[in-house]
Amino acid sequence: MLTINEIFHSIQGESTHAGRPCVFVRLTACDLRCRWCDTAYAFHEGRKMTVDDVVADVEARGCPVVEVTGGEPLLQPDVYPLMQRLLDSGKTVLIETGGHHSIAQVPAGVIRIVDVKCPGSGESDKNDWSNLARLMPTDEVKFVIADRADYEFAREVVQREKLEGRVAAVLFSPVHGELDPKQLAEWVIADRLAVRVQLQVHKYIWTPDTRGV
Repeated sequence: MLTINEIFHSIQGESTHAGRPCVFVRLTACDLRCRWCDTAYAFHEGRKMTVDDVVADVEARGCPVVEVTGGEPLLQPDVYPLMQRLLDSGKTVLIETGGHHSIAQVPAGVIRIVDVKCPGSGESDKNDWSNLARLMPTDEVKFVIADRADYEFAREVVQREKLEGRVAAVLFSPVHGELDPKQLAEWVIADRLAVRVQLQVHKYIWTPDTRGV
């Protein structure tokens, strides 16, 4: 049994899959409280659904790409059979996780988007650094960056862990409405980092507080 906050069909707003139609399965609950969180409504709101119910809902939407997100999806044990079922049905499956829980049990074939928390989030002490050793070439690593200190933190992690050659993409995402994307782009260019500056596309297509997109 899963507690589901929402299931919706939209445009993928982040990652290397940005711009693709995607079905989002948002699970309820998170044990982090990032300062810039834009989905606080997922902390508590939700309804109980079986794995069968969720898979049927996703199938009815007729989209080959699915992202499992939250909240923090790895808090719910039945997320693992859900991901496997979605894979078995032929879907491209992504999971976005806060990076503070082990990704070791995520089924092979799922694209793992692992968020490394920077100091500006207020939760950087929760990072599970052992996850970086578990990364596969198909995975992506995301840093949400609020200021120069966050940028320098992210740059150091990327260089220390040699992430640029180990994963499909390293994503540097400015906190929407707080850090000017132009400033972040200029820092990345100046340091010649092989990372992807990522904007949250859905916040430009719709308004930043629009739900279900």
